[in-house]
Amino acid sequence: MTPPVFLVDDTADLAAARVVLTGAEGRHAAVVRRIRAGETVDLSDGRGERARCTVVEVGKDGVVCEVGERWHEPAPRPRLTVVQALPKGDRGELAVEMMTEVGVDVIVPWAAERCVTRWKGDRAAKSLAKWRATAREAAKQARRGRLPEVSELAGRDEVAALLSGADLALVLHEDATVGLSAVAVPDGDRASDDGGGVVLVVGPEGGFSDAELAAFTDAGAEAALLGPSVLRTSTAGVAALAILQARSGRW
Repeated sequence: MTPPVFLVDDTADLAAARVVLTGAEGRHAAVVRRIRAGETVDLSDGRGERARCTVVEVGKDGVVCEVGERWHEPAPRPRLTVVQALPKGDRGELAVEMMTEVGVDVIVPWAAERCVTRWKGDRAAKSLAKWRATAREAAKQARRGRLPEVSELAGRDEVAALLSGADLALVLHEDATVGLSAVAVPDGDRASDDGGGVVLVVGPEGGFSDAELAAFTDAGAEAALLGPSVLRTSTAGVAALAILQARSGRW
């Protein structure tokens, strides 16, 4: 079984012979996970640097780890970005959790015209913080060495700009005539080095507005059909990511 993953704040810590894991991560290891001396854990900076360690000491709110093997996990290619229209209630965190587990690289919260949920004022900052915390914890649960990026809230123009710079730009739409599984997806060898990768837009429960579809089409996006059934906006992204992972060779 893959060892549990804990995050360190400073990459330099992983170069030491021993790492003292304290703070929230240390308490989680010692108190919540009840890690014991002699167990194996992985420490990561969340940006690809990783070390396999043996726990040599456990305190009340932290653990001491002896560093063994170290390695770097390169960023997977092509980069997979999902522009996620804001779902209702706590389904946003559910979407972030599932997409992180499946391997998304970037999540862009999008304030679509027909979104019921609105991020404004203090709520915007709190909601974004929840998404980022959810992604962090889901990445640890999935034993990922790289945390997905959760960007600032985007509007239509920002999404169009992302699409225009992608190697493959896609919009999930129930009226599309081409299935997502039939779209030619660039594999890692054919993906560009500029980070464009694949950008996928998941619309809100109320659907895209004509202005949004026009802007995204003008930016080079291709409409794709996910399947015969209509999925919630909070589950469409993870289903689409599974297809893209397999088609691109990342899985």
